[in-house]
Amino acid sequence: MSSTNIIETKNLTKTYGDFTAVSNLNLHIRKGSVYGFLGPNGAGKSTTMKMFLGLTSPTEGFFQIEGKTYPKDRISILRDIGSFIEAPAFYGNLTGEENLEIIRRILGLPRSAVADALELVGLTQYKKRLAKKYSLGMKQRLGLAGALIGHPPILILDEPTNGLDPVGIHEIRTLVRSLPEKYDCTVLVSSHLLPEVELMADDIGILNHGRLLFEGTLEELEKSAQAAGLPTFNLEETFLAMIDDDNRNRGERI
Repeated sequence: MSSTNIIETKNLTKTYGDFTAVSNLNLHIRKGSVYGFLGPNGAGKSTTMKMFLGLTSPTEGFFQIEGKTYPKDRISILRDIGSFIEAPAFYGNLTGEENLEIIRRILGLPRSAVADALELVGLTQYKKRLAKKYSLGMKQRLGLAGALIGHPPILILDEPTNGLDPVGIHEIRTLVRSLPEKYDCTVLVSSHLLPEVELMADDIGILNHGRLLFEGTLEELEKSAQAAGLPTFNLEETFLAMIDDDNRNRGERI
């Protein structure tokens, strides 16, 4: 494993019966970077993230996180990861603060960790409100606070801006962008909002039908798209053209 990469996968594959969700995936996520993980629905992004979190096991291949290998070092890996996957679940009859207090106790963090996490995501003034009375955007923020509590070295965020209004999206993007420098952490973030990814990611990986089509910086993507005769006006255009191109080639192969 390269010393500059905090997460690496080697031919990581996940199949369900005769369906391949993730196929021979080789990711290289640099320490201290924001890595934008992109792909259409069903491309295998969430499945990959779930493998990193030990929620589902690889069928073939393996991954290393901070030099630790799954499944041998599973518990040690999980201690280093804060995660936000799909819609976070909370106890509706507890306040936002009480929900985070449960996580704090499980992780054995200092008492100040809850207030710190609430402050980070802008929920301090709503900490005494019951979670069931939170708006969708506030629930997303509470989920992020749960991922950020204790400042883990690795954050895995699946669609963290879902359900947020433009102001909320801007705030979360600014927050994610600031995290590596602020807390010396690495962020793996998936999002459908490509203009947002363009503004916050250092590197991106593009997945389609479980296969990695591209990995590298935005500058490298532009060069690669240019060489392939694809549009380079912005990330969204390049992404859509790349997926479209791959789908056409797949059609020919099938």
